[in-house]
Amino acid sequence: MSFNYFTENLLRWYPLHRRNLPWRETNSPYIIWLSEIILQQTRVAQGLPYFHAFIERFPTVVDLANAPQEEILRTWQGLGYYSRARNLHSCAQSIVNERNGEFPDNYKALLKLKGVGPYTAAAIASFAFKEQVAVLDGNVFRVLSRYFGLDLDISSNNGKKAFDKLANKLIPKESPDQYNQAIMEFGALQCVPKNPTCNQCPLSSKCYAFQNALVNVLPVNEKKVKIKSRYFLYFHIQMDDFTVVRKREEKDIWQGLIDFPLEEYSSPEDIINIEPDSLELPKELNYMQPHYNISSEKPFKHLLTHQRIFASFVNIKLKAKYREALEKWVEKNNYALVNESSLESLGKPKLIVHYLNQKN
Repeated sequence: MSFNYFTENLLRWYPLHRRNLPWRETNSPYIIWLSEIILQQTRVAQGLPYFHAFIERFPTVVDLANAPQEEILRTWQGLGYYSRARNLHSCAQSIVNERNGEFPDNYKALLKLKGVGPYTAAAIASFAFKEQVAVLDGNVFRVLSRYFGLDLDISSNNGKKAFDKLANKLIPKESPDQYNQAIMEFGALQCVPKNPTCNQCPLSSKCYAFQNALVNVLPVNEKKVKIKSRYFLYFHIQMDDFTVVRKREEKDIWQGLIDFPLEEYSSPEDIINIEPDSLELPKELNYMQPHYNISSEKPFKHLLTHQRIFASFVNIKLKAKYREALEKWVEKNNYALVNESSLESLGKPKLIVHYLNQKN
């Protein structure tokens, strides 16, 4: 295997083609850790403004640890995978409370931090502390599989072990940080998933996939993601300038964010083309002479990694004379009555944001 040729060409390619990204201009473990958590399952273009927002609001790990979780979720709003934000906060607190604000300086110790897996630990260890440990993400799997002709399933345990072994053989002792950045950048910009420009690739003359017309076959990934469809009917309840909201506490999507009371149904027919006469409101609200309308004929659609959410909204307006009854119903159900003006500052799922923007 042409290890030296591969590594040397990557290291020559990288300074000529690298993107100028703020976390590459520092060896601060806090900044590197923050960027890696934000970029999990997220494109750089999407994650970059969030990175700047977090650095501006929480310039140090102490600032992040001391912030209320609601503020962190609000700053994260729209990025998805909200468990990352909760783990980010929990991890910052443990670093401040248990380690006096100092990050661990090696791969094995970094792995013990909440929300830090093998890839993130390797990235921090090599970028911040120059430890000779290889990163393995989708870009790296793709580059290694194509160049060396590895047809092992990258989602299998055996496949992951084989790629990890190869990746750690390749990484140079003197510049592990630059090598890891180079191979990930190469996968992101040159050896892309579809239609790579192999005729312009500096590795193509010795690339197994290119030489054997297997570029569109490798890497092998047999893991099938099952996507579940869910159907929500939201009740947007208003009285004067106040709105009923709830905080999602249960272990489900969007935990810790704010949305509206809802009913979940098992089929799309329950939330499509709802007729006002057949709409079943929460029984307590029927006594408050509600005036309501249905937001739109088509449900809102929101895609998550493993779920497809369809949601319809019923806007319910109640008269002020029922304030006491509404407050009792809100308290009984662990909801909250908030001023409309404060909705903007609360962390909400993107689905709710889209509904409110369309409504306004």
